[in-house]
Amino acid sequence: MNNLEERGHLLTEQINPNSQNLDQLSSLELVDLFNQEDTQTIAAIAAARTQLSQTIDITAEALRQGGRLFYVGAGTSGRLGVLDAAECPPTFCTPPELVQGIIAGGAGALVRSSEDLEDRAEDGAAAIAQRQITQLDVVVGITAGGTTPFVQGALQAAQSRGANTIFMACVPIEQVTTTADIDIRLLVGPEILAGSTRLKAGTVTKMALNIISTGVMVKLGKVYGNRMVDVAVTNTKLRDRALRILNDLTDLSREAAGYLLERSGRSVKLALLMHWTGLDKKEAETLLFEHQGNIRQAAESYQK
Repeated sequence: MNNLEERGHLLTEQINPNSQNLDQLSSLELVDLFNQEDTQTIAAIAAARTQLSQTIDITAEALRQGGRLFYVGAGTSGRLGVLDAAECPPTFCTPPELVQGIIAGGAGALVRSSEDLEDRAEDGAAAIAQRQITQLDVVVGITAGGTTPFVQGALQAAQSRGANTIFMACVPIEQVTTTADIDIRLLVGPEILAGSTRLKAGTVTKMALNIISTGVMVKLGKVYGNRMVDVAVTNTKLRDRALRILNDLTDLSREAAGYLLERSGRSVKLALLMHWTGLDKKEAETLLFEHQGNIRQAAESYQK
């Protein structure tokens, strides 16, 4: 990758001609301008559809083989990666080590600006070494402007260890090159507030991470239809969601669904499989394990 000190030519640093009178706009005009500019995030995702789908496939296969997914970034990019990783356990009942976020400056940078730490490529490399990343893992480097040394150092270290690497940036290839296995460019144009990549660049990054993590979990059998069957039942809201899923996918009353949920150890996936097959909890667990957690495959195999 190019390590550039002069960044004015980068797409993310350029002046947006549509917002040059930003300080003179009314509040309604501000909202309308944001709305107009944010439409570019949809187009950017569409343009990167092939690379996003490749990322889903590579990552799902890596996780099936015992690998992990890491997001690496600094500032807004790092916070978005940590956020997406943190939301996987409650949504898909994954162990916290399966999807991890690495941010320059560590946990403290989530709530307090530590942007100066993004300039240390050696810190990115050290983060990769600390987590003992191997050829089984996938590392996604997120950097809106494409030049963040912390991310570059992490990706280079991950490549040297044989990991699958993904580069995600909001600048075109001709401005910043990469040697990553997959190159995702989310081109949303200059920001309304020049250089403030927490805006469109942040929005499109969140969209891309939503697609990647959800797509991977779908491929891993964490979803049945469009239902969150691997949801962790840890509070009242999630218990209600679990019961509604059981109501919708079975002929059980809410009371009976609640009883089944408790018998399954509060696992919606096990509860469904127990109901559909008549198996007890232990037998259903064994069947599910044989099919790598894919409830549809497990249920269909039992019916044959």
